Amino acid sequence: MNVLSLFDGMSCGRIALERLGIQVDNYYASEIDKYAIQVSQANYPDIIQVGDVTELDTSTLPKIDLIMGGSPCQGFSFAGKQLAFDDPRSALFFEFVRCVEELKPKYFLLENVNMKKEWLAVITEYMGVEGIKINSALVSAQNRNRWYWTNIPGIEQPEQRGIVLKDILESDAEEPMYSNIYGGFGEKKPREHFNKSVTIRANSGGGAIPNVKLKDFDKNLARMTTKEGKAYCLTASYQAAVPHNSLARSQRSMIPVDNEKTNWRKLTPVECERLQTVLDNYTNHVSNTQRYKMLGNGWTIEVICHILKKIKDDI
Repeated sequence: MNVLSLFDGMSCGRIALERLGIQVDNYYASEIDKYAIQVSQANYPDIIQVGDVTELDTSTLPKIDLIMGGSPCQGFSFAGKQLAFDDPRSALFFEFVRCVEELKPKYFLLENVNMKKEWLAVITEYMGVEGIKINSALVSAQNRNRWYWTNIPGIEQPEQRGIVLKDILESDAEEPMYSNIYGGFGEKKPREHFNKSVTIRANSGGGAIPNVKLKDFDKNLARMTTKEGKAYCLTASYQAAVPHNSLARSQRSMIPVDNEKTNWRKLTPVECERLQTVLDNYTNHVSNTQRYKMLGNGWTIEVICHILKKIKDDI
């Protein structure tokens, strides 16, 4: 089977194909982010990188059986400026259309974000099939609504697997969470908000990474000094409530001990991998900042498996 993956990122499609046991003869990846390419090549050295999709000459490729991709979504996203096809990133959708028209693969799979009905209608018209909206919460611990357009027949909603946030957390945290994206602490939200993570996003750096509540938090353990008569403690990225001498100086930030936020920490890269149903440490070949970014850009692997498994018996 020959596969062309456009906007390949960290090769989520390849992970899904391998998980399904589908034989891949050649996997061609179009990607320009050097960090995503670094992760892909570290995990799958046989991937053939073909560069920028806008410069891709499809006549140089063999017969392609499957084209898949999630064209950049910043112009469509309700979280963005919603410029739609006027945004040059979202206009890359037409490169996906071009490749499908030129290569005529047996199957195609396109993913994108939740968007306005009129934009959904445009994509549906070009792809020639109705999209299906699937929430990753059915197969993972993350709320992530995405649209999928595919000519693979018989795609229905996955069954609910009952995976909740506490199932993917490392040992120092418990289920309640909040996200700086939306503001507010988890305990102020309905109980059902605790069961699934909010959607992790490509800009999940700094204060945008979702937070979870620490178990057995000991303020005295993290206490460092006093300033103007007030006790302070140290926190760092996804390391909170730990002795200050275990943190690099560049990681430290001081916040009041009596601030309730000291009871929380950011999700770790491994936890974000688990939210996307990626194997632990798949992305650990680059910095944490880049790991968060590519995971936010990536696919929930088990959703892709659910769709691609329909072609397994037909290959």
